[in-house]
Amino acid sequence: MNVEQLSEKIAALVFFIAPPYNKYRKTSVIIYRNKSYHLYKSLQKKTMETEVKKIPYLDLKAINEPYEKEIKDAINKVVNSGWYLQGEAVKRFEKSYAQFIGTEYCISCANGTDALKLMLMGELAIGKLQKGDEVIVPANTYFATVLAISSVGLTPVLVDANIDTLQIDDQLIEARITPKTKAIMIVHLYGKLAWTPKIAEICKKHHLLLFEDNAQGFGCSTTLSDSSEKPSKRRYTGNLSDAAAHSFYPSKNLGALGDAGAVTTNNRELAEAIMSLHEYGKIEDGIFRYQGVNSRMDEIQAAVLNVKLQYPENEQKARYRQVQLYLKHLDDSIKDRCIAAKLISPAHENVFHVFPFLTRKRDQLKAFLAENGVGTKIHYFRPPYLQPCYPEMNHLEFPVAKRIADEELSLPCNSSLNDEDIIRVSKLINQFLV
Repeated sequence: MNVEQLSEKIAALVFFIAPPYNKYRKTSVIIYRNKSYHLYKSLQKKTMETEVKKIPYLDLKAINEPYEKEIKDAINKVVNSGWYLQGEAVKRFEKSYAQFIGTEYCISCANGTDALKLMLMGELAIGKLQKGDEVIVPANTYFATVLAISSVGLTPVLVDANIDTLQIDDQLIEARITPKTKAIMIVHLYGKLAWTPKIAEICKKHHLLLFEDNAQGFGCSTTLSDSSEKPSKRRYTGNLSDAAAHSFYPSKNLGALGDAGAVTTNNRELAEAIMSLHEYGKIEDGIFRYQGVNSRMDEIQAAVLNVKLQYPENEQKARYRQVQLYLKHLDDSIKDRCIAAKLISPAHENVFHVFPFLTRKRDQLKAFLAENGVGTKIHYFRPPYLQPCYPEMNHLEFPVAKRIADEELSLPCNSSLNDEDIIRVSKLINQFLV
């Protein structure tokens, strides 16, 4: 319906509700019609003036745009080669990624969840773990972390989070250790470093394996080794443990154009076991040592990752800058109560895969931002121990993990956004919460 049609309808309505014996009825209708038209035009102009661009939570096309030509060239090279699995692109990626992380070995696979499973299956295969062994894991994590542990016959033992870091609370770990405890799985959730010197000490003291779920932590690092040593050279997550699992899902800071994952380790025996396990358990053609799985990275995903791995700090720098803008423009009272105290610094200990914002008005704020064109996400509204598939855990209580699940809202933060976007989101939050 155009403006003229709308004005006619309004005028007709006025005609019917006007006083029936008013001799100026026709004149009045004409006046009302003109007024309705100008009113509509005024409202239309005001709407156009106030209309602003939408701010998506994540625009993968825009994030990949700077590498578009290189990615297309790399994909075309794979297509033209006629070799789509276990080719040169995968070999190159495994070598380059191991060099970046700082490990001796990198074994690629189909996705991050498979990486978690293969890492644990490898330790089972070489006898470092046995079915039924307990693995300590944070209560605040994505479902896949816990699923990987239970799906290979190990027992997840959950530990609550620290509200200042949103990571596993290292002060609570020792109380959960039993004779059956054989490993700790830390998760660099949201891109924040989860490793601490105390966790390293606990593992050493109790002879525990240490694993990393580094699905969200690409590029995150620390300069600490353990409390008994002086600060050492920079070490990336994925090289702070016995083995680490990585995800290259498209939304990750280092993302493919589909699913892909990898395991990194310095343990040759473990690496060889995983190399076999991810290809059915094969050790040579027709000979299978293990009951493995079929989980391999394809050449196209490897080719894409080879391109993006050349620019490891691009996304990290953009996200860090945007977090600083949030801190600058958010009201002080909001920052104090809604941003974890130790989330931000030091800079190299957080790559902001997610920028988590905590508020009791999470759902209302999410709706308000959506009304104003701003996309957000929740990571994650139901923790693993409250999932229906783990009825044996449903009675457990982890107050910090539950609070995070109830209050966390991930704000837009990635290289597809500009400074004005972040400032606008900050102002909207101030408007709603102050």
